[in-house]
Amino acid sequence: MSGLLALLDDVAAIAKVAAASVDDIVGAAAKAGAKAAGVVIDDTAVTPKYVHGFEAKRELPIIWRIAKGSLKNKLIILLPVALALTSFLPQAITPLLMLGGAYLCFEGAEKVFHTLFPHGDAEVDQDFDTKDPARLEEEKVAGAIKTDFILSAEIMTIALAAIPEAAIWIEAITLALVGTLITVGVYGSVALIVKMDDIGLFMARRGNLSITRALGRGLVLAMPKLMSVLSTVGTLAMLWVGGQILTHGLDTLGQHEPYATIHHWAVAASEAVPQAAGLVEWSVTAACDGIIGLVLGMILIPLATKIIIPAWSAITGKKKAAH
Repeated sequence: MSGLLALLDDVAAIAKVAAASVDDIVGAAAKAGAKAAGVVIDDTAVTPKYVHGFEAKRELPIIWRIAKGSLKNKLIILLPVALALTSFLPQAITPLLMLGGAYLCFEGAEKVFHTLFPHGDAEVDQDFDTKDPARLEEEKVAGAIKTDFILSAEIMTIALAAIPEAAIWIEAITLALVGTLITVGVYGSVALIVKMDDIGLFMARRGNLSITRALGRGLVLAMPKLMSVLSTVGTLAMLWVGGQILTHGLDTLGQHEPYATIHHWAVAASEAVPQAAGLVEWSVTAACDGIIGLVLGMILIPLATKIIIPAWSAITGKKKAAH
């Protein structure tokens, strides 16, 4: 009997430790998720443009494919890499993030360039058959997952930095929890946004009240314009997130400009409008980071298209996919 009681005491002690660990993980995950909220919002803004223009029946399958790719990015690739770098090579994290930020700047600037000069890349236009929906979907999904990788890297790095130092398994579980919840939140929100017109159509046809039907018709009419706006916002988000990663990276590496100047301007602007200080500070920072991202991206376009992409194509034997 005494042996059984001792065993029960041990089990109870283990249960208490496990419960405390769960509390620690949940608390750390909540804190880390809050820290990464800014990039999460940008991720949500970027994604809808990848389903813009597709048939309604393909929208949710495309989002699901991107969401699965995002989970793979976070849990299978980035989580172990982040933990390994933190343990063995922490000085490499900032340069790697800055490389990803430069890629976002290039992607965003390239989209701006093709909007301003639609015939600026005849070779890509000729190679890219937009009448092939399956090929278009594959390229859009691949592009979305590639962009998600950069944003996910930023999210996971911010989350890891916000987690209190603990046993590596607790950090791993916390990061996995943050990555999973953020992915569900982002792509659940995106799915809701892109299907809002179908919801509006249902309300317009089946609504019991005239105001419900009117609201439904309003949603149907508004959603194409909203999707177009979100597509533009997604491109801008690439630029300001890329620019922000680079300015923060330079500051972390000891080069405090232009981060210090941008911060000074943003704080000064927020003090001039105290009624909306937070919004003004964020807007000024995002605008400055976006301009930096656009300028750097435009510089990278000829470098990438004339040197990097041809060299990569020669190595892999693959042509650059159109965006």
